[in-house]
Amino acid sequence: MKFKLLFSFLLGSAFCLSAQQGYKDGIEYFRADQPEEAEIILVRTINDPATDKAQANYYLGLIELQKGNNAQAKSFFEKGIAANASDPFNTVGLGAVELKNGNKQGAEAQFKAARQLDKNNPRVLVEIARSYYNADPTLYAKEIEKTIADARKAAKKTPEPAIYILEGDMLAPVNVGDAAGYYEMAQQADPETKYPESYVKYARTYFTVNPKFSIDKLTELLEKQPNSALAQRELAEKYYESDRLTLAAEQYGKYISNPNHFKKDEIRYVALLHFGQKYQDSYDLAGKILSEDPGNIYMQRMQFLNLEKLQRYEEAIAAAEAFFNNPESKGKIVPNDYTTLGDTYQALGQDTLATKQFENAVAIAPDRKELLKDLSGAYAKAKMHREAADAMQKYVDEADATTNDRFLLARRYQNVAATEPDSVARIQVIDKALGIIDEILEKVPDNATILTTKARMLYVKNNNEPDQATVDAFIQVLDLMDKDPENVVKRKPDYITAYNVIGNYYLKNGDTENAKLYFTKMLDINPENEALRNFIESLK
Repeated sequence: MKFKLLFSFLLGSAFCLSAQQGYKDGIEYFRADQPEEAEIILVRTINDPATDKAQANYYLGLIELQKGNNAQAKSFFEKGIAANASDPFNTVGLGAVELKNGNKQGAEAQFKAARQLDKNNPRVLVEIARSYYNADPTLYAKEIEKTIADARKAAKKTPEPAIYILEGDMLAPVNVGDAAGYYEMAQQADPETKYPESYVKYARTYFTVNPKFSIDKLTELLEKQPNSALAQRELAEKYYESDRLTLAAEQYGKYISNPNHFKKDEIRYVALLHFGQKYQDSYDLAGKILSEDPGNIYMQRMQFLNLEKLQRYEEAIAAAEAFFNNPESKGKIVPNDYTTLGDTYQALGQDTLATKQFENAVAIAPDRKELLKDLSGAYAKAKMHREAADAMQKYVDEADATTNDRFLLARRYQNVAATEPDSVARIQVIDKALGIIDEILEKVPDNATILTTKARMLYVKNNNEPDQATVDAFIQVLDLMDKDPENVVKRKPDYITAYNVIGNYYLKNGDTENAKLYFTKMLDINPENEALRNFIESLK
């Protein structure tokens, strides 16, 4: 879809966060497999008085460990121990570093020390098992199994949701259904919703199987944690991924009001507002982002697109120039950028300039054959009929053309013939158009529009002078239209054209009686035409 194609070019910008809910949001993001977002929150909140520095440093260490920065990870874990020596998790972290360094014996010593710091804490045991799993799930399969068994034993009286979440994570790559089942067990063991990641992971795991189940699960989470930025954001994402764009825009709107949203999500919201036809709102938000980041090419693009929809065409062209002239736009321009600029020039009556933009669109995306049809339309609007026919012919030759496409091609050739001087080439063009029409009529022989077009083409072929072939074609049209009495109203212009051409043919050939017959038929459906009435009365 066009929206998703453009949407993919609106990501990757810097984050902006007001972390009023503190470091715990960072922990939630990390446990929901979003380490980049987690790191931003944890770094910004590390010195807040309310931050548990031991916990914050533990998760910062895990983030570095994921990046392969073992020395930096160790430094964070040591800071965590300095902040609270009795917190066992940073000691687990030191063990995880040893595993990454290939020192199993050193790791086991750290894990043993961590267990001593908080005996029989199933959460500590789960983190140890996860450390083994992250290091090498095959090499340490026995250690993982034994540690999880120890965690279950420690949680015998009170179920520990973290156990089920780890088991779900281990299954997710190979068995979606069973993984989702473990995440649901974690939710059942978590009445206070201390582990929102179980809902998020369920939604992600199950989304490809049943998007509705995923969305329902995130809706349930949001009902339990209505102020959760993570829940708001994930629900908005799943609405978007399931093409429920109106709901996605609505949910993003709620999420954007949360102080713990990210700048890249504002950028997404700009796009969703645009494609939800809230052009002014999208324009305003894009303007706010540009006031903070003047060179943001994605927001320059959205300003241009919104201004075009708002019919502020001169401003749209200025915004387009800012976008195209931004060095950062190199390699990031998409066909829609050019075609929208072409539409803008057309709205201002600058049809020749518009064709250049459609040519640019075709040039950067030659595989997108539908752009040839757009280019043909632009040429036709600029009265460049030969070019319009050539572009449409190329589309029909190279794309999966429909009957309507072939009909349009015939009309393009008809326009060429109608606007070029009488010549052999002109006859060749109209014959080509007639050949296409005859092929179409083999498939849809009783189509009044196609038959009328053929009759008019024959008229054009004969220099807009009626001949027997033209009359025969128009009589065939009349016979078909007469089968439905409502056509006298619905297809009145076609009746008038047919009667007029046939009447003039008879008049030209000295058959006044038949000429008068058809001109009278024409007057019957067009009685207000006094000039025609007087003309008929003058016929002898």
